[in-house]
Amino acid sequence: MKKLILSAAIILGGITAQAANTVQTVSTIQSVINIQDDFKEVTADSLPAEVKSTIEKSFPNTKLEKAYKNDKNEYKLEIANGDKKFTIYTDASGAIIKK
Repeated sequence: MKKLILSAAIILGGITAQAANTVQTVSTIQSVINIQDDFKEVTADSLPAEVKSTIEKSFPNTKLEKAYKNDKNEYKLEIANGDKKFTIYTDASGAIIKK
């Protein structure tokens, strides 16, 4: 009888711990989605000259794949060099921003 009660307690404890981890994962995913929603895709032609210049000088031999802009006039730029892809952030003056 003691083994049965002990086994039930261990199983319930394990299920409770697993449920707590699942809730934490869901909230992390929602935070990432909210950050990405602030940016809207724009064409490469609509980028300011300063932003284009920063890409050319700081990241030579790369190709601009996609560009996004948010309400604060910050730009999210997806660039590629061969099979390597990078995401950088700049402001309207071309200064690189850490995100």
